[in-house]
Amino acid sequence: MSDDRLHDAARAVNELWADSDATMYRLTRLRARLAAEEGATGPSLLLVNDEEHVAAALSVDLARHGFNVTHARSGEEALRMLVAQRDRFRVVLLDLGPTEQNGYEVCGRIREHTSAVVIIVGARSDMGSRIHGLSLGADDYVVKPYNTGELLARIHAVSRRTAHASAPGAGETVLRLGPVEIELPTRRVSVDGSVVRLTRKEFDLLALLAQRPGVVVRREQIISEVWRTSWEETGRVLETYVASLRAKLGVPALIETVRGVGYRLNAPGA
Repeated sequence: MSDDRLHDAARAVNELWADSDATMYRLTRLRARLAAEEGATGPSLLLVNDEEHVAAALSVDLARHGFNVTHARSGEEALRMLVAQRDRFRVVLLDLGPTEQNGYEVCGRIREHTSAVVIIVGARSDMGSRIHGLSLGADDYVVKPYNTGELLARIHAVSRRTAHASAPGAGETVLRLGPVEIELPTRRVSVDGSVVRLTRKEFDLLALLAQRPGVVVRREQIISEVWRTSWEETGRVLETYVASLRAKLGVPALIETVRGVGYRLNAPGA
């Protein structure tokens, strides 16, 4: 067979593969759209992923399990959606993609605009990357490649915990400690009457300490109740959150470090 005929044959094969890929992609997108329509009454989930094939296939799985999925192809597109419809989404699934540092920046900006559950999906399995993501406000970090069943279980588990944490308790609903006022049902915090914007975990940490004023809360207990994980994995994240809380509240004496044990919340002037 001549070189020209070999070239023509190879090109024909490539075109067939390309047509096959395009057809499969269109079918997957159609399945995702139909599945989303069937599950439209379920919780709204924003999927941030720049790979169309991966996003389409994952959307199908998520929709089959009751999620109403919206796909954002970039972090900027996701941010525009969150700004325009702040309370629409209950879960944000953020795939960091090949440029992970940009993904981390997007995570921090997303947390500024929503109190929804934010789960990072990243390729890096080292502890530093996971801690970095959590310290920026993510509620969980899933390492690729992952099992879809595990991902769904994590989404449901984090959603249940955050819903429980947001529900008003049977005790006091407004806590006052010096100039700091904490409204538990609305998750609103103010200092001297000025509202202070906190992330979900920052509020959970502050509320936990505020409900036990003057009592030293052990680090292990804080990690267990706020992050639902072990102290060994999340210790540095706790220190980061305490530092952030102190800076945002601007009341230096409010949160006291008890070295080697944990933290205690004091009412200034008490």
